[in-house]
Amino acid sequence: MNRQSLVAAIPHALVATDLPGLGVKIEGKVRDIYVQGDRRILVTTDRVSAFDKVVAAIPFKGQVLNQLSAWWFDEIDDVVGNHVISIPDPNVTVAHEAQTLPVEVIVRGYITGVTSTSLWTLYEAGVELPYGLDLPPGLSKNDPLPEPVITPTTKASGGEHDERLTSEQVVSLDLVEAGLWSHVQRVALDVFARGQEAAADAGLILVDTKYEFGLVEGQLVLIDEVHTPDSSRYWLAANHKKGDPQNYDKEHLRLWLKARGYSGDGAPPEIPDEFVATVAERYIDAYERLTGESFVPGELPADKRIGEALR
Repeated sequence: MNRQSLVAAIPHALVATDLPGLGVKIEGKVRDIYVQGDRRILVTTDRVSAFDKVVAAIPFKGQVLNQLSAWWFDEIDDVVGNHVISIPDPNVTVAHEAQTLPVEVIVRGYITGVTSTSLWTLYEAGVELPYGLDLPPGLSKNDPLPEPVITPTTKASGGEHDERLTSEQVVSLDLVEAGLWSHVQRVALDVFARGQEAAADAGLILVDTKYEFGLVEGQLVLIDEVHTPDSSRYWLAANHKKGDPQNYDKEHLRLWLKARGYSGDGAPPEIPDEFVATVAERYIDAYERLTGESFVPGELPADKRIGEALR
């Protein structure tokens, strides 16, 4: 899509949904979820969050996330199953209601970060690392780790912050049974390796990502989203060693906000349409690079289209 079309689409970004009759609505930062018995309807909006706050709406972002997740779920189906029943609309996934594991599984392939609590900041300061990690000396910022590591956290709710965990704590706190947690870790590393391979073929680096797992009829499945620019950090491979990486994810927006003094307190600064279009371009480019398919924008307005698809 060209820049002009993206700017023109900004007023039509999908900010909210109102779909009466589809079940109990749960509004997340990005997704509106409608629960119907043993299934849930996930509508991925164009909302984008940073610093735990919704800060803008990026046209077609929801469609990118939903369709890219669907593509990835198919790509890794031989490694682990998923919760998907159908994709009735570019922004919608109908899924099995899963018993969600109360741990977010974050896999990191590189040492990076700019915040005071980031892995790189702590490593550079020489303090004890979280998650029970023991990394070798001599690493530089944005270096690949000797091997990918799993850094689990709790799944916070109600505005609370996720708490960092060691793998031992996941089991000792009775969050996940020991045998199941071992299985989750093996699957997460296998899926991450598959993601890194596909990213490399697309001229990108999959830096780190977050997975959420659940159980459907006792079977482990991936849920929510997988390897999207919201749940993952992607860098352009070509300039990885040329100063600051070029982000192909929502970190591009976070850095823009941070440079203007915003870190989650108060109202975010107004984001110019041109920059909103730039962020949209990054999302769409990531989709096209990874899938090898041209992005076909859904008909606007999306809310009307979605309502008709779910009748």
